[in-house]
Amino acid sequence: MEAKLRAWWWQRQGLDGSLRGASPADVLERSGWARSVGGVGPYLTLFARAGTSREAADAAAAAREIHELPSARGCTYVVPASDFALALAVGQAFGGAEMKTAAKLGVPGEEIDRLCQAVLDALSDGPLAPDGLRDATGGAWRSLGEEGKKKGLTTTLPVALGLLQARGDIRRVPVNGRLDQQRYAYARWEPNPLAERPWSAGEAYTELARRFFGWVGPATMAELQWFTGLGVKAAKEAAAPLWLVSVDGGERLMLADDVEAFRAFEAPEEPHYNLVSSLDAISATRRNVETLVAEEDRARMVPCEGGVRPLGGLTDLPAHAILDRGRLIGLWEYDADAGEIAWATFGGKAGAALEAAVAETEGYVRDQLGDARSFSLDSSASRRPRIEAIRRMR
Repeated sequence: MEAKLRAWWWQRQGLDGSLRGASPADVLERSGWARSVGGVGPYLTLFARAGTSREAADAAAAAREIHELPSARGCTYVVPASDFALALAVGQAFGGAEMKTAAKLGVPGEEIDRLCQAVLDALSDGPLAPDGLRDATGGAWRSLGEEGKKKGLTTTLPVALGLLQARGDIRRVPVNGRLDQQRYAYARWEPNPLAERPWSAGEAYTELARRFFGWVGPATMAELQWFTGLGVKAAKEAAAPLWLVSVDGGERLMLADDVEAFRAFEAPEEPHYNLVSSLDAISATRRNVETLVAEEDRARMVPCEGGVRPLGGLTDLPAHAILDRGRLIGLWEYDADAGEIAWATFGGKAGAALEAAVAETEGYVRDQLGDARSFSLDSSASRRPRIEAIRRMR
């Protein structure tokens, strides 16, 4: 059953080649929202499934066919246009952290309301970078001094920007059009996606649960809780209207419409390799790496932040991953200094097909991305120990 589950997730995610040539929006609708932390995750999500070039991904973002939004758990994801309103709706409950901090520093809500209006007025003539916004709203924002600095909030401007983004009134625009960095300008969002498709909280979380089980079901309620940020009771209430079906009487649940296809599904006999990011939806949406690991590999020690750990005890991927029909069979990182991928598989699995998959991704990263950072502060230098550890695994 474990091998079947891995292969099922793999083909549902479109890693089986069925999404080759699909548009970025279609890929994200099928496989799920791409976690965005200033790294290459969204690009690798699209390339691994559809062979999407960086230029095509950037063009889709510029045309607002896809966009990076604060969404599930208040985290940023790149989502398709069809889900803009839903993503904003499920993220709103998690968007008030900076407002709470500001309140503790003595900033009244009315002051932030005035600043929000000042920001909207400033953006009426077009997008502005943070420096431009500070100049244009100089009388409305203020410094929060040393106490604010200690709490990670130096001025009131980020509070207003966060609230306006969560409400769908403004959106962030990458200054160079790329999805793998965190330098933004801000623009008014007209029409506001939430005005076009308002969601009640209950409706939004039920629809998010439907998406979740469609992307990565069979899944557990605990995995749904993690993805949505909901508690036990709220997650059950969100999923109740879906009438989920248990897989063989276990805790893994799936949409009733998928049961027949799952029971008839047979994993391919021939290997099929994918190089995916450390935040790929096949693992990050459920945050459960162990389900992708074969029994014989679970005790295998792999390099992680701060040392080594057994593969079967991880919740997050320790590096970018190599999959074979959904099974985690190896790790990779990009060595920007050498212009090549450092990679290794567990148990020495290799061959022409795997080497071709590595070469294809290596060319994409080298020629189109320039690096394969997992997150914004990642660099070839900072991950050097992990690169060398992976090379020693070969």
